This record gives sequence, C-alpha cells and structure tokens, in this order.
Amino acid sequence: MAKNRIGIDVGGTNVKLALVNENGQIVYSNSVPTRAEMGYEFTVNNIKQAIYELLKETKLEAKDIQGIGFGFPGQVDYKAGIVRNAPNIPGWVEVPIAKLIEDEFHIPTRVDNDVRCAALGELNYGAGKGCENMVCITVGTGIGSGLIINGKLVRGASNAAGEIGHIKLQMHDGPICGCGDTGCFEAFASGPSIVAMAEEYIKGGKSTKYREMANGTAITPFIVCEAAKAGDPVAQRIFTIMGEYLGVGLSSVVNLLNPEKIIIGGGVADAGEILMRPLVETLRKRAMKIAGSAVEVVPAQLGNTAGVIGASLLIES
Repeated sequence: MAKNRIGIDVGGTNVKLALVNENGQIVYSNSVPTRAEMGYEFTVNNIKQAIYELLKETKLEAKDIQGIGFGFPGQVDYKAGIVRNAPNIPGWVEVPIAKLIEDEFHIPTRVDNDVRCAALGELNYGAGKGCENMVCITVGTGIGSGLIINGKLVRGASNAAGEIGHIKLQMHDGPICGCGDTGCFEAFASGPSIVAMAEEYIKGGKSTKYREMANGTAITPFIVCEAAKAGDPVAQRIFTIMGEYLGVGLSSVVNLLNPEKIIIGGGVADAGEILMRPLVETLRKRAMKIAGSAVEVVPAQLGNTAGVIGASLLIES
C-alpha cells in the first residue's frame, strides 16, 4: 500500500491541508479559513470537516493514511502533541490538537512548529536534499528557523530550539523585539524593520520611488522590494543594510553549527539577489574561515508547499 500522509499547515488566516504521497508529491490539497476569533474549537471542527472531505475526494479510508502532521506558528510541545501558544492565532493556548484529531480519526497525529516542518520538507524534497547539517530560515514578519544536525531535526529540551531570530546583535539600547527583549536579530532584519527604515527615510525628506508606489497606502516590504528592483537607490540601500544584518546574524549560526547549507525562504527572501548578494558577502567576511567557506546559501525550493509537505513527514521524524 502506498504511504499516504496528510500534512496540515495552520496560519493566522488559512489552514492548508494536503494529501502527500511517499515521493513528497501533493496528490490533493484544500484550504479552510482559520477564523481564530471564533475560538479554537471552531477551527478544529473546520479542520475535521476538511479531513473528511479529503478522504471522500480521494476515495481513501482512515486506515489508508499512515499519519497526520500539523505545522503551527508558535510554541508547540511535540512530545505531548499540544499547541502551547500561537501568538498570531489568538485563543490557541494549551490546545491538545494531536489527541483531538486522533480521537476523531484514529490516525497517528503529530504537531510541530511551522518552520521546523518547512525544514523537513526542504531536507527531504527541496533545496536541502542530501544535506546532513543545514539551517532553514524564513524571513518574514520575524525570523524563524529549523535546524537539521547529523540528518536529524533538532528540537531541544523543551521543543524550543532554533530561535535564531532572538540571537542578540546588540548589548544595550537595541531595537525592541516582539519577544520583549532588545537587540534581537529579527528586530534588525525582518519585514517590519524594512518598513521602519523606509518610513525613516521619508521622514528625512527623501523622495523615493516606494513612496510614490505606495500612493498614500501603507508601505510594505513588497513595495520597497519592487522599488529596489526598479532602481530606487534608497530602496536598494535598505535591502543592502538588511542583507548585511542577515549576514552578521547568520555568521554566528555558521560559527556555532557549521552547516553545509543555509536555505532562505519567507516573504522578505523573495527579494532575490538584491538581498542575497550583501548577505553572502557579509557572511563570508564575518564568519570564521573554515565554517564560512563550507556553507552555501540558497533560496528555498518548495515555496508555500514546504509547510504541508514537511508536516506530513512528522510521523517519521
């Protein structure tokens, strides 16, 4: 019997579900709204309905499914199968999601952090194929990461390993981070810091292409990126600074873990070369020679399917 698994990627807006076969291919996919404001029971019921729908559409029964895996943004207890806290999905506190799903379907269910799931997806079927030691980071609203050491996912003592976004880059008086501390890596290098820099330049009276492009609406990292690609020197400078911050933060990671590859995904990483070039240059300059020359920095390959594909693999990780 083919190894069919279900991967589920839970986000603040939508929940993506996919039936994934043993070659990492998506055979069927669907999505339902999260509607966090309705309470977690509402979302869980939506997910159950979507699983029933998936089984019906693919003509499979519960016994044909090897496992179900969930990826969540936030803190998850992998061993207990509980979502401890998902900051972007209000109401998801101490939710025993694995038990709720197992009780309904009698299919083994696992849950982990979403970026860790993406790392598993990239390791098995994406940019990390063949790697023994790699770091997968997503640069978006914050910086999330999944660590693979000696071919295995690193979870840590309390399933909280891999918080690369909270490496400290400044001792005192650094920018305030969402975690409450100051000077964190992600407070310097993430979507909100691009926007903050862009607004700072406008306050300084600079005329910029992204200001025109925003046309009175809120400036977003995407608009700044488009302006940079269109040749706006201010926007290009912002991405150079971002790349340098990312390079400095990642040099600590390279010195600590000596990975073969760093895989970069997430909304901000879609900027491509304008971000990658300063990032790699800085990383080579700032990391120690041996570890720095061994690492390759590559874009993620699976895009927004990494989460569901990786989640489907949790059952065997």
